[in-house]
Amino acid sequence: MKDLLSILTQLGTGFLTTIILFCLTLIFSIPLGLLVAKGRMSKNIVIRSVVRFYISIMRGTPLMLQLLLVYFGPFYLFGIKLRDLGIGKIDYRDIAAVIGFSINYAAYFGEIFRSGIQSMPKGQYEAAAVLGFSKSQTYFRIILPQVIKRVLPAVTNEVITLVKDTSLAYSIAVVEMFTVAKQISAAQTSVLALFVAGAFYYLFNFIVEIIMNGIEKKMSYYQ
Repeated sequence: MKDLLSILTQLGTGFLTTIILFCLTLIFSIPLGLLVAKGRMSKNIVIRSVVRFYISIMRGTPLMLQLLLVYFGPFYLFGIKLRDLGIGKIDYRDIAAVIGFSINYAAYFGEIFRSGIQSMPKGQYEAAAVLGFSKSQTYFRIILPQVIKRVLPAVTNEVITLVKDTSLAYSIAVVEMFTVAKQISAAQTSVLALFVAGAFYYLFNFIVEIIMNGIEKKMSYYQ
């Protein structure tokens, strides 16, 4: 029992880092995903091609590799010392983790939003124009709420995957929950810390699923 309490206490710090990484990734990747979706549907062939290439790279290469490139890239490509890239007390490895996760998940969210936007009937745009709505009003007040409702199940799947993917931050030595669990497990030569970490991840995903299901029910107004 004493060992379990010790493990819970130590995992608590790593769990806080996991939550912060999760929240910051969503804050940055969802708006960026909307921009990616717009770029993917752009009439400009150059913009459309660049965005398609970006999506292809993000979806076609391992997230761990992308994290390593974001973290070590500034030093190997430009000779910039990584300690000079930190912001105050925030180490660059934490910044690199947020950047890596955000640009990766923006590609997935972008494709989800694109499919949702393109699934909307053209008649809704025409009806909005007849009623005097501008293009921006049509998009934000009529189209976007319905798109969010349609893509919520797919977005929920990605959000749940993100909870588990945060463990990949250990590859650049971010001290999140999985990193702490591995350290405890190695020190104690026991898998108990790993089981407890698994329970934390499961509970986190359980809460996320409840929240997302609640949002989906509230959005049922747009059915």
